[in-house]
Amino acid sequence: MDHQDDTADATRTVSTDEHGDGAETAGAEADGDGWDEELPEPTVDAAERLTRLAREAVDDAEADAYRADRAERLAEYGFTARVRDEDDTLVCHPDEWIEDGTVQIDRIEDTDRAVEVSLSGPGDPDDWSEIEAHNAALVEQIAEEYGETHAANARAFADFMGNHYARPMDSADADEVQEFLNEYYPRNAWPSEEQRDAVRASLRHVFEAADERTPL
Repeated sequence: MDHQDDTADATRTVSTDEHGDGAETAGAEADGDGWDEELPEPTVDAAERLTRLAREAVDDAEADAYRADRAERLAEYGFTARVRDEDDTLVCHPDEWIEDGTVQIDRIEDTDRAVEVSLSGPGDPDDWSEIEAHNAALVEQIAEEYGETHAANARAFADFMGNHYARPMDSADADEVQEFLNEYYPRNAWPSEEQRDAVRASLRHVFEAADERTPL
């Protein structure tokens, strides 16, 4: 289970259940000029990826394995993590804030040491050019490995995730994939019959190319 915090009342402690009702911990965010957090960016990215994989896992043992991997990576820097349910945010914070399984509010001297990552909804539109470059590289890889039919489908998926969610297409969850297949794709992609027949395979190729689990 993941740890939970509550900064609204400095006199209380809270239980460490990932699915409880914790109040918000103000987290530090990367500024527009580069990463300047205590926790390295690759470690934060890995924690987010493993959290998403745990959500998509088909059984509890698989989900627990992903969470254990996340905990081990964060522990190398003295951090731990939880998911704040009220706004679906991954919160990575110093493990020293925890004692006997609860967050000790009086130990939180600098809330900016925490790093928060939204797990749903749109990303930061300011990152669009970087996201587009990432998606375009995946589309090119799909074209080289699987041909233009799959590349056209990957391009449509990239447009959907980039324009609607401002996120890399390989970060899509199961609900977003279904939204693309059921709503965006038939209305906006103008696919040929060949493309329609191949679209699910195309999406699998995208996630496989990015070394991510396919949420289909």
